[in-house]
Amino acid sequence: MALLRNVMITGCNRGIGLSLVKQFLNETPASVIATCRNPDGAQELQQLQQSNESRLHILQMDLRNFNEFSGKSNDVEKVTKGQGLNLLINNAGISTKFSRLQNTLKVEQLVENFVINTVAPIMLTKAMLPLLKIAATNNAGHPISIERAAVVNISSVLGSISQNKDGGFYPYRCSKAALNAATQSMSLDFMNDGILAVAIHPGWCKTDMGGKNAPLDVDTATSSILKTLRGLTSEQNGAFIQYDGQSIAY
Repeated sequence: MALLRNVMITGCNRGIGLSLVKQFLNETPASVIATCRNPDGAQELQQLQQSNESRLHILQMDLRNFNEFSGKSNDVEKVTKGQGLNLLINNAGISTKFSRLQNTLKVEQLVENFVINTVAPIMLTKAMLPLLKIAATNNAGHPISIERAAVVNISSVLGSISQNKDGGFYPYRCSKAALNAATQSMSLDFMNDGILAVAIHPGWCKTDMGGKNAPLDVDTATSSILKTLRGLTSEQNGAFIQYDGQSIAY
């Protein structure tokens, strides 16, 4: 079995991203590269690094600055030291809560959601692809999995076209549906390189985005996500699944 050595997660200052960092540090031997826009303000992440100096690397990254991605790839390469990047989790995202055509929807909301939720994951994956390929090559002969090389896009059930029974939420729904489409293309484009690609709905979690009425505790959700990720095989390549591994219709 291949060894999960290096994981990169975006949007780690709070919520699902921060909880995923904790889960990987607690449950795997992997080194974790955690990105956030303002590391100085991410106090809990900084505290985690103090107790995991050899394994947790904080990388400042503003996902709106696409022209910086190649430089960030060089930073990640220095951390991975020729081992490549086994797992890229595109977690960072935004949501516009009130966005019905009848009243509050604005062009700026649509553009901002697409930039962060769709364009940034695509372009960051492009920048990290050489490192993913190195990991896949280093683990050649092992089955496709997150231990070999994988891209996991944190999506949402709100991005499911077939399950949209309520309308509204145009910026978020559309940007996540587009991310799902990108994930499917990645799964096909990366298949011959031995790189897995999936989209995951993390569940409705008690986060700043999900709100206090959400039914899922964030640590419970991310623990389930990690368990699901460990079980991914080539059969799930290109799949849209939720945190517990259940399939979601596109």
